[in-house]
Amino acid sequence: MPDLTLSSHTFQTFDGTTLVYRAWRPATSARRALVLFHRGHEHGGRWTELVPELAPEGFAVFAWDARGNGRSEGPRDDAESFSVYAKDADAFVRHLSATEGIAIEDMAIVGHSVGAAVAAAWVHDFAPRVRALVLATPAFRIRLYVPFAIPGLRLAQALGLMKIVPSYVKARVLTHDPEARRRHEGDTLITHSISTRVLLDLYDTATRLIADAGALRVPLLVLTAGSDWVVQSSAAERFFERAGSTVKRLQRLPGFFHDVYHEADRAVPLEATRAFIEEAFATPAAPETQIGADRCGYTFDEHRALLDAPPAWSPIGLYYLVLAALMNTIGRLSDGVRLGYTSGFNSGRTLDYVYENRPRGRMLVGRLIDRAYLGSIGWQGIRVRRRQLEGLLGKAIRHAQQAQPRVHVVDIAGGAGRYVLEAVQAAKPAPVTALVRDFEPKNLDEGRARARALGIGHVSFEQGDAFDAASLAALQPRPQVAIVSGLYELFPSNEMVLRSLRGLAAAMPEGAYLVYTNQPWHPQLALIARTLCDWDGKPWVMRRRTQAEMDDLVREAGFVKEEMDLDRWGIFTVSLARRAA
Repeated sequence: MPDLTLSSHTFQTFDGTTLVYRAWRPATSARRALVLFHRGHEHGGRWTELVPELAPEGFAVFAWDARGNGRSEGPRDDAESFSVYAKDADAFVRHLSATEGIAIEDMAIVGHSVGAAVAAAWVHDFAPRVRALVLATPAFRIRLYVPFAIPGLRLAQALGLMKIVPSYVKARVLTHDPEARRRHEGDTLITHSISTRVLLDLYDTATRLIADAGALRVPLLVLTAGSDWVVQSSAAERFFERAGSTVKRLQRLPGFFHDVYHEADRAVPLEATRAFIEEAFATPAAPETQIGADRCGYTFDEHRALLDAPPAWSPIGLYYLVLAALMNTIGRLSDGVRLGYTSGFNSGRTLDYVYENRPRGRMLVGRLIDRAYLGSIGWQGIRVRRRQLEGLLGKAIRHAQQAQPRVHVVDIAGGAGRYVLEAVQAAKPAPVTALVRDFEPKNLDEGRARARALGIGHVSFEQGDAFDAASLAALQPRPQVAIVSGLYELFPSNEMVLRSLRGLAAAMPEGAYLVYTNQPWHPQLALIARTLCDWDGKPWVMRRRTQAEMDDLVREAGFVKEEMDLDRWGIFTVSLARRAA
């Protein structure tokens, strides 16, 4: 067993909340790390007696108390959404990498139960290049035992009732080991409830993770318990079957209760976990690149299927024909729907309308339709993306100002320059100059009029092709901050995206910042493809890029991602990267 020294630490996560974590370090400096995520209701101290058996030789081990758990700050067992825990995980691992000097590529992740769901969400959504991911009895489907429990909880949430769900989980259904039961029951840091919104959001996040498990590419081990009274093992097995990992392994543990690492025969899952991690580190890291995902693979096949409309006489074909007809007739009573059919549902004009979020239409029925249209999950995500982009753009400008007093910003497909104008107006103390490029002259004219109305004189507008590498490389002055928002999502070709990114990289000095967006997920792809049109009047058929694919393109062009944000549904992401040497 490795000789490890235990210590306790804190760090501030993305929103300033202080989280506690424990570190077990070997006597000599470690170049590899094992990061542990505990079960729901629990804390990182629960790993203490397991670490010597779990950690391979020479590894440093780290385990947090998730927000609202153990000794960490935050309301008990609550968060704004489940995605907050994934953001915390990203902040935690980046903190460890910076303070311990261990690359994320040299880390293995082990999550248990709810901690496994957190780890899976983080690796799926943020696409870190970890060396291995182990999910032990992941809480993708919690057994609630009450008929129609999820719909009932949704109704209670809508009515403002039952904000907390008491936990039925007792030590006797977690482990057969009497001593482990006693320690669990005597642990005063373990809580016994969960907020309704986190429980429901966990359910929805798990649904998305299972559906989109093909996006996962890291080596994966899934452990399921044969007598699990807490979660449904079938959900974990569906996730495993769909996972896109080239190296993956499923190990069923017959007769085990849910808390497999504290079970009577815990040596079996502990050995399986340690062996899988050692195997993953036995060869040099060689992350699988997704640059060719536009020519074959997971999202390529999905996109090709969307391009082939279902037969008109089939039930699904008839459904979309009727829905499209309703949208293009009665739906036009909504100002937003009518604008979409006029200028494209992904045009700059439509986005401005969605940002305004003020239902309008002909008669009451038109306004009601418009309210439902603006409230769709995609448009909700777009409005969140705008706020997150503004936040990261402001951060990029502030960071750039620390290196030099005058900062130049470029948006290579900025439309009327909404983001840039707002950022320039908010920038302090030194003035920020900016260039807004766009392919459409009318967008640029609108931007100039906006700039004049706001009294902003240090923003220029010019026509330009965002995929012309030579014109991007020749940008003067050289930009310290570049923005690419909502552009690459419109084009399925990775060759086009790489050409654009390489042109930008040639123009930007070392250390300059790139703010870019992505759409790794959308629950309504088929509905959009069959009923809505894009900016050039054709059916709006999207090819998703997984976050790993988008980050690979950015990395290939010469940038290193430093930070990322996403909405609670996992539809849109905004990332901040720096130009590498």
